[in-house]
Amino acid sequence: MYASFLAASGRIRPRRFRLAHPVERFKVIAHRGASHLAPENTLASVELAWRLGADAVEVDVQLTQDRRIVAMHDPTTDRTAGVSLEVAATDSSHLRRLDVGRHKHARFAGERIPYLEEVLHTVPPGRQLFVEIKCGPEILPALHEAVVCSRKRSQVALIGFDLDTMKAAKKRMPEVPAYWLCDKRILASYNCSLANKARACGVDGLDVHWSGLTRRFVRAVKAAGLRLYVWTVDDPAEALRFQAMGIDGITTNRPGWLTSQIASPGRIAGSRAGDGSDGRPACV
Repeated sequence: MYASFLAASGRIRPRRFRLAHPVERFKVIAHRGASHLAPENTLASVELAWRLGADAVEVDVQLTQDRRIVAMHDPTTDRTAGVSLEVAATDSSHLRRLDVGRHKHARFAGERIPYLEEVLHTVPPGRQLFVEIKCGPEILPALHEAVVCSRKRSQVALIGFDLDTMKAAKKRMPEVPAYWLCDKRILASYNCSLANKARACGVDGLDVHWSGLTRRFVRAVKAAGLRLYVWTVDDPAEALRFQAMGIDGITTNRPGWLTSQIASPGRIAGSRAGDGSDGRPACV
């Protein structure tokens, strides 16, 4: 109280803290779109995530033989299309003939592998697209062109496991945030030296698996002036715990349901209902 009086009287000045980044709301990022309800990395999944109120959507991208960027997680198409083609060795026109929706549900039959340009086109004002690079730096010229031509450069962030690729991405597109993805740690927490390594490499932050997260690690990342995101969280209690730890956002397969749950913490205990969009049971 005495300190407040002195500050009010001008005898001491309140201490000012410089934030490494502007304060932003805790982001709920839809993992491969609303992939709990719709086929991953498709326009159906991406557009559903926007309708469910996701702050951001994450998609995986690969470079095709004809140098087009498509949304696809795996290097081959067998898991989602039932036909085994290597993405990097196949022209995009051939890949686009595949049905990557039916494996999820018959009502998604006919969903095609989208071009990154199509995904970018869906991003609404005020939302963000996280683009995970699943290949190497050979994708960067085409990626740069797609982002610039979309006129949504300020709404894009890049993520990837290969640190050299992320360094190269940041050099080519310095104005686009780049975050280094780190593998999960089942039996060990993350080493705080990761924060220093990320900072030294010039990336803007880290995106880590939830299993290795500790308060000490969060403090180290923030002290380095970096952002911190966590993947993949489908449990609302865990989401609230991470939010309280001060991370910037989480990636989830269930953006609509999870957002509603963390907005009303009193509902969380014992709640394992559907996403609120189709009533299907949860698969947490």
